[in-house]
Amino acid sequence: MLDTDHVPRLSSRAPIKALPGYYADERGRRHFVNDLFDGSARDYDHIERLLALGSGSSYRRHALRRAGLAPGMRVLDVATGTGLVAREALATVGSGGSVVGLDPSAGMLAEAHRGLSITFVRGRGEKLPLSGAAFDFVSMGFALRHVSDLDLLFGEFRRVLKPGGVVCVLEISRPRLRTVAALLRVFMTRAVPAMARVARRHSDARRLMDFYWDTIDACVPPEAVLAALARSGFDSPWRAVSLGMFSEYVAKKS
Repeated sequence: MLDTDHVPRLSSRAPIKALPGYYADERGRRHFVNDLFDGSARDYDHIERLLALGSGSSYRRHALRRAGLAPGMRVLDVATGTGLVAREALATVGSGGSVVGLDPSAGMLAEAHRGLSITFVRGRGEKLPLSGAAFDFVSMGFALRHVSDLDLLFGEFRRVLKPGGVVCVLEISRPRLRTVAALLRVFMTRAVPAMARVARRHSDARRLMDFYWDTIDACVPPEAVLAALARSGFDSPWRAVSLGMFSEYVAKKS
């Protein structure tokens, strides 16, 4: 069941909240996040399957297609990680299209190389080392809350998109109901690490999941994300919501 929201009338900047319990400043944030994901890369896909209860691939594939991804498109997948979104994008665009995966983590990119034969680039979404107007579709899967400046990020997305190109950002939003949020927190920070330990995978899964939840809890609200897309020049940004917490932000470059 999908609900939809459209852009509100907001004009203020909306950076992601800082998390002083993990890092002291922006430079520290980058180092912390890169180290965390470098160390998690080998077991990340296994943890993701536990977290999504095996439904992640199907959800990502359908979300991309709902946003307008079609055969033959040229795609940039930002914060590609181990290639979970890129893999579904490649299956959709087919041999007539192409996918480029970008990520700041060398460990994640090395893991992605193992299972995907696409072009990979090391870099950050806020400063894309790519030419303008080069892509039909830009995707970002569950990494928006690791970004410190939404305007900078979305400005770069718009720059590399061709006219008429589409941006699709997938993210987990904090459930509005406190009981649901509390259950999700327990599942992520207790149940998933426990299952990972039983499977003898990633002994530091608790640290990863604690940070994962805290970034969800601190992420700016959906209306601020939509407003940032509009400020960056995208037409009529909208948000589809599944299960009250899986957000799909979609917008088009005019």
